[in-house]
Amino acid sequence: MKILALDTATEACSAALYDDGRILERYRLAPREHTVLILPMLDELLAEAGYTLEAMDGIGFGRGPGAFTGLRIAAGVAQGIAFGADLPVVAVSTLAALALEALDESAMDYAYPCLDARMGEVYWGVYRRGPGGMPQPMGAERVCPPDAVDFADAGLGVASGSGWATYGELLRHNGAGRVGAELSERFPRAGAVARLAADGFAQGLQVAAELAQPVYLRDNVAKKPARA
Repeated sequence: MKILALDTATEACSAALYDDGRILERYRLAPREHTVLILPMLDELLAEAGYTLEAMDGIGFGRGPGAFTGLRIAAGVAQGIAFGADLPVVAVSTLAALALEALDESAMDYAYPCLDARMGEVYWGVYRRGPGGMPQPMGAERVCPPDAVDFADAGLGVASGSGWATYGELLRHNGAGRVGAELSERFPRAGAVARLAADGFAQGLQVAAELAQPVYLRDNVAKKPARA
């Protein structure tokens, strides 16, 4: 299985090539530079691996939640290259990508990925370690104020993501002792997106390029001023 993957959902821009378990990756913290960086990153990975785009089995991309512009970039690039090369696509949760890396670095069985959603809210999910170390969701991902997060019935776990950097004290208080380790300066990476996409292909979750869509969670892009 050969998969080309990308993620532009946050301040980080990254691309990865999954080749039967081996991963090549490019990663850079570069807010507002995703449109300039992402295609050259993908080209570099193909050249380094010695493959053409047509040699890929599919495309994976971080479908959100995350920044609205970043999600549109990721979906548009994934759709464009997949359509051009007639490849299927797997859309991967950015929170699941955070959870996978957190579980990889921890001996704990639960992960609490959290991204700062701005406007006093966070993107939140709870995951447990599943077969093969893959994160499995415990309930739906959501956008909510940090004091409204739900830890479900999870036990001691690892916290990850920018939401913990912003609201760590409040989130830890709500967790009531469930947080055993914290990776607050982390953003989703395309390497994790690629691994989750490979797992998605194995489960038959791939779709045609035109059906691959971002997931925003928040319906309103901006708050509208009240009428006078």
